[in-house]
Amino acid sequence: MRSKLGIGLAFLGAFFIGVGLLAQFWAPDKLEVTPLNVDNTTHLDGTAVLSGESQPIKAASTTHTNSEASTSDIAVWDNSTCVVIDLPDTPDCVSTDDPKGRLLSASVSTFATDRVTGLAVNDPDLLPPDATPREGLVNKWPFNAEKKTYPYWSDTLGKAVPAVYDRTEDLAGVECYVYKVTITDAPKEIAAGVNGTVDSTDEIYVEPLTGAIQNQVTHQDQKLEDGTPAVTIDLAFTDEQIQKSADDITTQIDQLNLVTKTVPLVTYIVGIPVLIIGLVLVVLSRRPEDEAPAASAEPNVGETTDVGA
Repeated sequence: MRSKLGIGLAFLGAFFIGVGLLAQFWAPDKLEVTPLNVDNTTHLDGTAVLSGESQPIKAASTTHTNSEASTSDIAVWDNSTCVVIDLPDTPDCVSTDDPKGRLLSASVSTFATDRVTGLAVNDPDLLPPDATPREGLVNKWPFNAEKKTYPYWSDTLGKAVPAVYDRTEDLAGVECYVYKVTITDAPKEIAAGVNGTVDSTDEIYVEPLTGAIQNQVTHQDQKLEDGTPAVTIDLAFTDEQIQKSADDITTQIDQLNLVTKTVPLVTYIVGIPVLIIGLVLVVLSRRPEDEAPAASAEPNVGETTDVGA
């Protein structure tokens, strides 16, 4: 009976430990990948100084994964971004012939990234022929981001630029690594046929476990070739967007921590003692069955016992 109980406990303990090992070492590789069902719209607001006059502006950036074009290792993304002057009743985007002249910029693009590292992938078999080749990080950081410099894609320069770790900051209850991207005197076509330069600074707030961008604060100065100010833009996630992003990412963090940290801890705490107890019972139950019984203390036949009078 003791042997059967010991074997059962040993198997049960080994099972718990096995679950813990899978959760700790196998699950992260399966969970820490960009999903292929992303469909997000990010809202930003701020101001733009145009011809010396400050105007409220807003931007909407819609990004979704193309699951049919994506693979197990690479995510293909479709993105559309629109920036408009935020007059009353202005939608997220307007047409190029908007009678109120509210459209500042609009763009559409398709790109691909590695589902783990977040780095751009230029695979002609996955992307359309007119897709702009990209390099560096594009729309997210890698899982388990580090406090270091990463290459980050700049639409302004058409190449990757350094995104330098600057500090750690709490944003709506989420700990974020803040990276700075600085561009100085970069040539840019300010308007159709009008050349100039641009200076810009971006602060990108990244939740390090998932690599998700929680906020992006942009300041940009565009100047004509003679140095005359043309456009100054300040743009960042709206307060509502920051809170929504924080709520969404907190749920993801809790799910990841449950599988990769809590489950291993609990299974080890339960499994290791159960395994040890089971092994001990198995060892104790294996005493030789033919072991001789202890010697009897009864006197031998023929012995006499003196009895005092």
